[in-house]
Order: sequence, then structure tokens, then C-alpha cells
Amino acid sequence: MNLREIFVRPVHSSEEQRYRYQQLMQEHHYLGSLPKISETRWYVALWGDQWVGLLSFSASALKCAARDGWIGWNSRHQYDRLKLIVNNSRFLILPDWHIPNLGSRILSLCQRRIDNDWQKAFGHPVVMLETFVDPKRFLGTVYKAASWIYVGSTKGFRRTRHGYSATAQSPKMVFIRPLQANSRAL
Repeated sequence: MNLREIFVRPVHSSEEQRYRYQQLMQEHHYLGSLPKISETRWYVALWGDQWVGLLSFSASALKCAARDGWIGWNSRHQYDRLKLIVNNSRFLILPDWHIPNLGSRILSLCQRRIDNDWQKAFGHPVVMLETFVDPKRFLGTVYKAASWIYVGSTKGFRRTRHGYSATAQSPKMVFIRPLQANSRAL
């Protein structure tokens, strides 16, 4: 396989309606599928007409001390600019496609197009991406290979329907990917 033949595109509404994306995510991602809530875009990576990977990007985490510290945010600015950050909430390479460098190629392709796609869909730019990696399962290698920056770990609390979990669970590694050189200032 030539990695230059891989391309990434948004999932079409017909593919959403037939639930192909959700079925594959539920079946193969350890966290399962996610519904589309608020600002969310789903992507599929293809080689020819074959699906090789799935990604979900959604609204950023409301609070993340490692990310916020790296940016230099204080609470006054945070909520006004939070929409400029998008969370890579799911990333799945389908089982038959675990090929060296495929993951970083897919992430790089998404990084190039997400700002334009987001502006068309939601009317505002994206200047930074974030993701959370469970160190009990992964090392974040694919993100490092795609030039994402490790900025620290969470405290282990997670968002629930009623706010945040009462007890800390497994802390996650936090990676960010500035999409512009001046993303911190923006």
C-alpha cells in the first residue's frame, strides 16, 4: 500500500443514516461509538473505496489544566475561546489495516482539512486540536509521529451528565496540535 493513496473525507449523511460509521466504531473501538452532539464532525480514511480508519472530532473539553496551562489561559479568556479548540474524541484504524505510518498519515490529512470543514459546518475557525490518550492502553505514538505535543496528564476526572465524576479514575495523557504558528495568542 502506498500511503499517498490514502485520503480523508467527512462521513456522508447517507453513511450516517445507515449507521455504518457507528457500527464499526461500536464494534472495534474500545470506548464504543459516540452520538453526534453539538459541534461534531466524523471522518473516514479511505484507500480506494475501502474504509481503513474512522475519526470523530467534537467540542473541546471544558476544563483541562494541562492544555490550559500550555496555552497560558486564565478563566476570563478560556470560555470565550474554547470553541477554537476541537477534540479528537475517537480515532480507529480498522482491524485489517494496521500498517506502519498509516495512523500518522490519517491524522496529518485531517489536520490539513479540519479548519476549512469546521468553518463551513459551524461558522468559526479551529486553531488547535486536543486529544486524551489512556496510558494503560496506548503510548500516544501515532500522535507524536503526527507532530502532536504532549502537554501533561489529566487528574483522572471525567465529564458526566451531572458535571464531573466524584472520584478520579485513570488519568489520561493530553496531546495538543496547534494548527497555526500563533495559536496560543489566538
